[in-house]
Amino acid sequence: MPEFRRVLLDGAAVQVTVDGDELVAGDGRRVKTEDARHLPPVVPSKVIAVHLNHRSRVEEFGIGLPRTPTYFHKPTSALNSHRGAIVRPEGCKWLNYEGEVAIVIGRTARNIAPAEAGEYIAGYTVANDFGLHDFRDTDAGSMLRVKGSDTLCPLGPGLVTDWDFHGKRLRTYVNGEVVQDGSTDEMTWDMHYLVADIARTITLHPGDVLLSGTPANSRPVRPGDVVEVEVEGLGRLTNHVVTGPTPVRADVGAQPTESEEVLSTALGGDWEFRGIRPPRR
Repeated sequence: MPEFRRVLLDGAAVQVTVDGDELVAGDGRRVKTEDARHLPPVVPSKVIAVHLNHRSRVEEFGIGLPRTPTYFHKPTSALNSHRGAIVRPEGCKWLNYEGEVAIVIGRTARNIAPAEAGEYIAGYTVANDFGLHDFRDTDAGSMLRVKGSDTLCPLGPGLVTDWDFHGKRLRTYVNGEVVQDGSTDEMTWDMHYLVADIARTITLHPGDVLLSGTPANSRPVRPGDVVEVEVEGLGRLTNHVVTGPTPVRADVGAQPTESEEVLSTALGGDWEFRGIRPPRR
């Protein structure tokens, strides 16, 4: 399956193809994959994410799935790349990973049927839909700061075309340990359905990204942790968590909170039933 990446090569953003352990630019320049400075593989005008899709995630929270998907928006300023640093702001604690498959649009799509949607998809990449749940109490409706803060949308390492999304394994690792293990077959709504659903009222442009949902066991990570998301046939996206250099400003806006909703969401919806308060991180 062809795979395209974007890297910073001699100071310029360049699209390259994968050739073994090397990346090859259109003009013939080559760079070792391990030495390349990766960029997000696409430049979207928007990133849209589905709230719940994987059955294991729904069962984990013990809630009913809506009849149709619901979505939120991640601003493009949240984009990050393979090997990029995920910034947890000083004063925040509840930063969760969410390994996902990202759908990349290849043709302008508007008012299309699910059966047609595959013709409008350029390919797929790996995503980690990080969430800063410290702001969940104030942004639960929009998820703007929860999911849209800077660096919280890493994509990569590359865009893979001609990938069949059926029956593919998705795993997330923290410091080498498997923490999420799911499959695209547990998605309630498949990739084509999601594209067609959004495109009913929102025009999707080439490069736009749709995040298709995460399996169970999203949990907090902290500075120093290495988080990897591996999707069968798409590769492995690697990021590390760092602390922001300054705390969230206290002289404006809502401050990070640690309510029951914040803790329940960050820890999988079950901590309160065990009667044990989670450790501070």
